[in-house]
Amino acid sequence: MKRTVVTMPGDGIGNAVMKEGLKVLDAVGFKAGYVHADIGWELWKTEGNPLPDRTIDLLKKHRTALFGSITSKPKDKAAEELDPSLRGKGCVYYSPIVGMRQLFDLDVCVRPCRTFPGNPLNFIRRSRDGGFEEPVIDAVIFRQNTEGLYGGVEWTDPPQNVWDALNTHPRFELFRAAPREDLAVSTRIFTRRACRRILQAAFEHARKFGYGSVTICEKPNVIRETSGMMREEGKKLASAFPGIELWETNIDAQMMWLTKNPEDYGVIVSGNMFGDIVSDGYAGLVGGLGFACSANIGETVAVFEPTHGSAPKYADFPTSIVNPIAMILSCAMMLDHVGETAMGERVREAVARVVAAGRVRTYDMLKLRGCPEVLEQGAASTEQMGDAVVRALEDRE
Repeated sequence: MKRTVVTMPGDGIGNAVMKEGLKVLDAVGFKAGYVHADIGWELWKTEGNPLPDRTIDLLKKHRTALFGSITSKPKDKAAEELDPSLRGKGCVYYSPIVGMRQLFDLDVCVRPCRTFPGNPLNFIRRSRDGGFEEPVIDAVIFRQNTEGLYGGVEWTDPPQNVWDALNTHPRFELFRAAPREDLAVSTRIFTRRACRRILQAAFEHARKFGYGSVTICEKPNVIRETSGMMREEGKKLASAFPGIELWETNIDAQMMWLTKNPEDYGVIVSGNMFGDIVSDGYAGLVGGLGFACSANIGETVAVFEPTHGSAPKYADFPTSIVNPIAMILSCAMMLDHVGETAMGERVREAVARVVAAGRVRTYDMLKLRGCPEVLEQGAASTEQMGDAVVRALEDRE
């Protein structure tokens, strides 16, 4: 059956990496039609809306999407770059990817971080005998995607009703002396439903793929209510999954342990902000954001994306130099989601062969500073890396 996939290249390097992902999907034999959808900073500047209704309609209709990257800037920069004709008309910039996650309740974010043997960017540590060792890392971070600190419920100079509500809490006494206009408030809201859903997805993944543990990575000793709710729901759910241990870590300690024993952890569950942090930390151990893929999954809609940003400084190079592997691996996750698991595995195997062979490496894999001259220093372009993965697929036909 031929499917329709919505493609949202977005900003910056999004177009370059999206092109390589689609090329690999074609090479692996995935039959689909692709429909382009607008999203990102240019839409904000010209229309005052980085996630227009026409894109929302396409997502509602087709339900599966690939996303490249977006540029987000602070409030003052967003206001400065908005078309003058739109200023004063109530336009407020809000991250379109965060908005999309909330609109379609894409609350389960999955970010696998796995070692590819032969990657010169893999984490190494000193061994007991004075030499070096390279642990095999296979961690999957389940990040609650719609709540927490990214929920967008925040104020500077909070209105009277919010001020009054804050004043009912005894610990707010420390802040009462501050002028309201000098006070900024961001909320961290968790719900039991969302906690249960992300934990359920994590435990089911652990059972399906043979992981021995699920780790809740939060901070319940300090953020007692929200992190405490995640911990409480995890303890309730664990009994339904015998054979899978429930571990708990604090986010600060977890980041320290990443460089001590990262191979000990399998499936990790966190709220929105902590999940973002720990997944980037793990990505740094397996090659960086050029290898960091992800899925945003809801009840009806799923969006697959690399977790890197738009890297605007690279977008205008005559030849793109960025690493497209994160986008390619995100395409493999999409294949798994739509039931083409064999194709998804073939894509990952092809990437693994390219990395292991070491003949084609982008500038980040060669540890070069990103500039156009890296191509003269032996670095592969974005297109050349995509071509290498395609050749690896074709060699196994």
